[in-house]
Amino acid sequence: MSARAPAWQRYGDILALLAALVLLWWGLARLAGPEALTGPAETLARAGELLDSRRFHGHIAESLTALGYALLLAALGGLGLGTWLGVRRLAGQVAEPILVALYALPKITLYPVILLIFGLGLPAKVAFGAIHGIIPVTIFTLNAVRTIRPVYLKVARTLRLTPWQAFRTVWLPAALPEIVSGQRVGFALTLLGVLIGEMFASQRGVGFVIINAIGLNDVPTIMAAAFLLAAFAATVSAVLLKIDRALHRRTLRA
Repeated sequence: MSARAPAWQRYGDILALLAALVLLWWGLARLAGPEALTGPAETLARAGELLDSRRFHGHIAESLTALGYALLLAALGGLGLGTWLGVRRLAGQVAEPILVALYALPKITLYPVILLIFGLGLPAKVAFGAIHGIIPVTIFTLNAVRTIRPVYLKVARTLRLTPWQAFRTVWLPAALPEIVSGQRVGFALTLLGVLIGEMFASQRGVGFVIINAIGLNDVPTIMAAAFLLAAFAATVSAVLLKIDRALHRRTLRA
């Protein structure tokens, strides 16, 4: 097994990648012109203006509220459903192809149904975000529970643990690395669902800011809002990825 690269080399690679992306961005902006794409400096300046605006703070709060509720529903719902399907082998085998088919279904086709049920506003955004995130979390959790080493389950039976004790001390720790992987994917898709909900049927939120700017052909605002969203998503994903890798390394050492 090859040794891990030193920290300075990893950070150097990250900085080199970021520099290449910024250079590519700058070049594309020069080719397309400010009417189609603003450059890094202009985008950062407009992002600073948005962050200084109290009105934009309200949109951020709305999006974070919807995202928080949607993540809670997707994480807990997917964890519970995936665990149940993983324990019930036959139910899991029947449900898995259905879940995969639903995962591939464009969720935007369900948005009219969501609007009919929940109406306009926060509940619809939460529901649409949760629909995006719950399926991958369920699939990852199902596979995590189903692939637990049989020796762990034999130990639980030998110790005569109750179902709750077995879940808390055996099932959950053994399946946790894959569960975290599912939560990482679920976060990205839940964020996407909330933003799409804000774009199509909302008067508040970062998604509304973007779709409103598109209607006004306000390219600096579009680019600035997209940049802030990308920075937020990348930061959270990086934290979850670090946790994910640490858990997998611990599992390999066990």
